[in-house]
Amino acid sequence: MTNNYIAFKAKNLNTEILVIYNMIKTAANGINTSLVTKYRGKGASTDQDYIAVEEPLEISISKSSVYPKSKHNISVTMRTPGQDLNLAAGFLLTEGILSHKNQILTHAASDNRINIEVHPDTPLDMNKLQRHFYTTSSCGVCGKASIESIKTIEDYTPTHHQMIINNAIIYSLPTKLREQQKVFIKTGGLHAAALFDSEGNILDIAEDVGRHNALDKLIGSYFLKGQLPLDDKILLLSGRISFELVQKSVMAGIQCIVAVGAPSSLAIELAEEYDITLIGFASKERFNIYNGEHRINE
Repeated sequence: MTNNYIAFKAKNLNTEILVIYNMIKTAANGINTSLVTKYRGKGASTDQDYIAVEEPLEISISKSSVYPKSKHNISVTMRTPGQDLNLAAGFLLTEGILSHKNQILTHAASDNRINIEVHPDTPLDMNKLQRHFYTTSSCGVCGKASIESIKTIEDYTPTHHQMIINNAIIYSLPTKLREQQKVFIKTGGLHAAALFDSEGNILDIAEDVGRHNALDKLIGSYFLKGQLPLDDKILLLSGRISFELVQKSVMAGIQCIVAVGAPSSLAIELAEEYDITLIGFASKERFNIYNGEHRINE
């Protein structure tokens, strides 16, 4: 065996190790890679492309006082790995299962599963734990019934916070969001939810393959820090505004929602019910106000 052969094998082994390391590193950041065939005009070429990671997360809940401990599976959601505790906490809050961060004692996460252990005094509605939540617009059931049922679980009474936002700030938000979407810039495959103050300064951002997951991650981080309600902040969404995104915002006390897409009819109804400023089709050139115009000035 010659020295040149040994050197050749070592070089290729190091290359393979580096490739594997980079794949693990990018996957941990919500990004993976794939070989794709790219057509540009009449020509085609094979190249490596960045892909957003999508994996299931099983969320369960258990009480510390129960022995032996029994877990209740709450949901399986397809998400981009990362910020799983924030996602689980935000989901449990926005679905009305938990209401205070002190209810969470600890958590355990492994193999795309996360279990939240709650204080023994935490009231748990078994119907909700079995996914018998209030109906959403995706169920095709009566919208009014959906809105009325939210009133039975939301914890923040509308404050009608008179935050006044200059229209120039609304114009600036989508560009600021895009500049912060690190995974989206590489993959083009993620939704984002971002929080701004009334002066248009970005405070936090979460990305995920699911728009509802991105919002749960964002809300969950503030829930765990005990910084709710978010009634003096601006929420910016990278896509359309569905009923469930407004519902989650209601649960976090958010009163100003801006999106680059359009709202649904039921999203507008819920915004009207809770005096939420709802803005769609936001860009650096235009935006539409569907409710709550009194918070925007020129």
